[in-house]
Amino acid sequence: MKSIAAHVSFIMILFCPALQGQDFDLSALEFRHAGPYRGGRVTAVAGIAMQPSTYYMGSTGGGVWKTTDCGLTWKNVSDGFFRSPSIGAITVCQENPDIVYVGTGSDGLRSNVIAGKGMYKSVNAGQTWEAVGLEDSGHIGAVEIHPENPDVVYVAAIGQAFNPNEERGVFKTSDGGATWKKILFLSDTTGFSDLELAPDNPDMIYAAAWRAERKPWTIISGGEENGIFRSLDGGGSWQKIDSGLPEFKGKIDLAVSPDNPNILYALVEARDTLAGLYLSTNRGEHFELVSNKHELLDRPFYYTNIVADPQNVQKVYAVGQDFYRSDDGGQTWIELFTPHGDHHDLWINPLDSNLMVQSNDGGANISFNGGKTWTHQFNQPTAELYQVEVDNQYPYWLYAGQQDNYSAIAVPSLPPYSHQAGGTGYLLDIGGCETGPAVPHPENPDIVYANCKGRFSVYNKRTGQEKRYDVEGYFMYGHNTKDLPERFQRVAPIHISPHDPSVIYHCSQHVWKTTNEGKSWERLSPDLTAFEPERQMRSGSPITNDITGEEFYSTIYSIRESSLQPGLIWVGANDGPVHMTRDGGLNWTNVTPEELPPGGRIDCVEPSVHDVNKAYFTALRYQLGDWRPYIYRTNDKGKSWKLITDGIPADHPVRVVREDTEREGLLFAGTEYGIYVSFDDGDTWSTIQNNLPITPVTDLKIHRNDLVLSTMGRGFWIMDNIHTLRQIKTSHQDHLLFATPPTIRYRTKRYSDRRTVAPSPPYPRPSVIIDYYLHEDVEQARLNILDENGKMVRSFSSRDTSLDNQYYDMISNEDIVIISDQLKTYPGLHRFRWDMTHSGPWHSDEDRAYRGGPMVRPGKYTVQFIAGDRLMSHDIELLRDPRIKPSDVSHSDLAMQEDLAISIVDLLTQVRKKAQILKGQEESSDAYDLLIQKKGRYTQPQLSEQINYLYGIVNKADQLPGEDAFRRYEALREQYRQFLVNFENGN
Repeated sequence: MKSIAAHVSFIMILFCPALQGQDFDLSALEFRHAGPYRGGRVTAVAGIAMQPSTYYMGSTGGGVWKTTDCGLTWKNVSDGFFRSPSIGAITVCQENPDIVYVGTGSDGLRSNVIAGKGMYKSVNAGQTWEAVGLEDSGHIGAVEIHPENPDVVYVAAIGQAFNPNEERGVFKTSDGGATWKKILFLSDTTGFSDLELAPDNPDMIYAAAWRAERKPWTIISGGEENGIFRSLDGGGSWQKIDSGLPEFKGKIDLAVSPDNPNILYALVEARDTLAGLYLSTNRGEHFELVSNKHELLDRPFYYTNIVADPQNVQKVYAVGQDFYRSDDGGQTWIELFTPHGDHHDLWINPLDSNLMVQSNDGGANISFNGGKTWTHQFNQPTAELYQVEVDNQYPYWLYAGQQDNYSAIAVPSLPPYSHQAGGTGYLLDIGGCETGPAVPHPENPDIVYANCKGRFSVYNKRTGQEKRYDVEGYFMYGHNTKDLPERFQRVAPIHISPHDPSVIYHCSQHVWKTTNEGKSWERLSPDLTAFEPERQMRSGSPITNDITGEEFYSTIYSIRESSLQPGLIWVGANDGPVHMTRDGGLNWTNVTPEELPPGGRIDCVEPSVHDVNKAYFTALRYQLGDWRPYIYRTNDKGKSWKLITDGIPADHPVRVVREDTEREGLLFAGTEYGIYVSFDDGDTWSTIQNNLPITPVTDLKIHRNDLVLSTMGRGFWIMDNIHTLRQIKTSHQDHLLFATPPTIRYRTKRYSDRRTVAPSPPYPRPSVIIDYYLHEDVEQARLNILDENGKMVRSFSSRDTSLDNQYYDMISNEDIVIISDQLKTYPGLHRFRWDMTHSGPWHSDEDRAYRGGPMVRPGKYTVQFIAGDRLMSHDIELLRDPRIKPSDVSHSDLAMQEDLAISIVDLLTQVRKKAQILKGQEESSDAYDLLIQKKGRYTQPQLSEQINYLYGIVNKADQLPGEDAFRRYEALREQYRQFLVNFENGN
């Protein structure tokens, strides 16, 4: 190796002090999406009449997405603009479709519904957005644009789901959202779920009032103020129109059609047989019940949607748990089938009723034939996930319950093998159901312990069979919780002891333990919840019961056993208490902080992995109207606690906190609207949102130096290699090269999404991650990889300041320097990925030159980083792929493969360079043709193509090349030698 800037100073960096984490720009540490690509719940859709291939969808935790190719692909258009990912309504100005209004905050008020942050407007078809007010409206049920003036917009604001507030009612803007006027208000607990403008008179407005409120233990839907209101003067005055409707009403949805503006449909939640579809033929003066089919109003707080065909008022669609159509004004119904159940919205093209977009709990789907067939949902990365677990495979897989999926799911962190179905082909069913959790066995990933709303099971991936071992075996739906012997929440936790994989904990209001995979259970605790009798009830009032398990109050929500001390177990309940046992459950102590307000959900308990006396927990209280973040830390096993949330915004409730497995005091917190990091044990926090979309982070795990996330609306995400975060400590006014942990040397097959129907997550190419920090601008950055003998393997430069050519020449024993835009020269933290290869063969096309080189063998290497006049260095280690047994492919086999591949690359470079010299020389055209294949299909391969073909044989997999490969190399080398002899002799 030639001397490298001999004048620079040499600094060996073994451990890198750096700036305080809160002052350190961490934006280079990006997250990557890991799937799945099966959509999540979508509650708002819209289209454009004159652009039949363009549609919008709004998900409950994934923001706004747009397709311009009839649903073949969907692109997020709200990231970077919206402060909430929860979408309630989307409306496009049909006269000028560049104008789009979106109301945030879904109208399906589940217990885990995400609050909105007001109204947003785009004037360029969704390319950019502007927040236009109503930030405290909570949830928006409908947005209507005046057909003659897009600056005039009406909004139905439901209000905050969990607490009374004044910003609910009907709002109007006349200046495109610059200002809003509340034009209809009933009370701070009653908002409006729907709006319709009369098709022939936009000053005639219908509005549906809805008192809706969620509590952790129930859903309230209905009140004396509920009903339908009508304005004849653009919202200046209102009249309640109740003739023919039930006296006491819940949620109401409205529908009108340009085909006959006199007809107004109203789908009304009411008691018993009074619930159903009502019809007015005189614009609301009087209604008649036309159908009390109970399926039209199944779970009304969640659904209740009616849509009239714009070209045929007698054709009406009911959008609920099932999807129905009536062709006779609602008297009789037929069921339509979509790619997924639990339907929420429908938009029909007013110019062609065969074109429609419909949404459900699996995403959005488009029909071109009136609902007979639909586009698929395996191209929408909007999965709602309740938690994340990881296994011990390589590559490791991620597990979770996915909302409204028939099974819990698993996806890989990296492609484990190749197939033709894109990333969707890796999506596995692994037992349980939508709620999870799904916890793989620590030593055998074929076994998964799964939960389905309190039902424990053991799933075997090899057989596809699932054994059920429910505690008590009690079917819980429909019960008052006080009457249940065991109260299992729908996401009832499963936790495997870190000391003994045969010990599994499962929780109702009690802690249960099994040592034989559920065949028998032992109760370890008394009731560890607050259990206030007045909060035990049949959920759903005053009209409709709704009992799915998520409303079960006074259950244990989180459990963890200390990895440092067997039998030290922490649990948290969803009604406030935190308990701890030191003796495996014989004795329990209530360690709830006195200053913690009662009743909140202890979403996460986290015993320290470094200090047996230390633990953390989070309390989620937004379902009680308290939006503050709560993270507590104890240093004395719960005797005293400290609230540690400085730096987390006041309206970001915290769902999960995790401590890094290697560095004590490095914490990560997942909140309702993003992710935060602390470098000082929680005393201060800063965001590491970076490229992660705004969405609830439901769970976190630190696994193999990666930070793994689950989200409620955007699937799984991974931050690769957080080793750098572990090294950020104190101020340092200089350039830094961070130590790199051992990296597994692996191969993946490259494939293109263009050849598949379903897309794939952005899996990284095999690489070693190298992080560095620049304190100030440098003129040039240089990064070298050396083998254990000090020989140059690869060299990269930000730019070439010392040489005329872009590359050094390998044949003349110079080092090849690749100009790489990965090497940044401006201040900040930067990430470089070395692909674990040597330089590839020379090519006349500079964009292809020296790419695709042979993979280096496992072993130890040195990274040298030169910034300005400083040279920093540290060792890295490449580990064998654990899937390849040494008995199948030895280290010496890999070394021989590497050596042969390098020799082939060297030969190919010589041949290509010689051919380039001969190219264009008329007297040498025959010689050139002996080296390079003529263009055209099935022309005879010449020497360079034969060498390149051999390179493909040798460099495709980890193997000892066959004997024929070695012989073929020698033959090709001799063929080139003979060519040179003949050429020089003029033959």
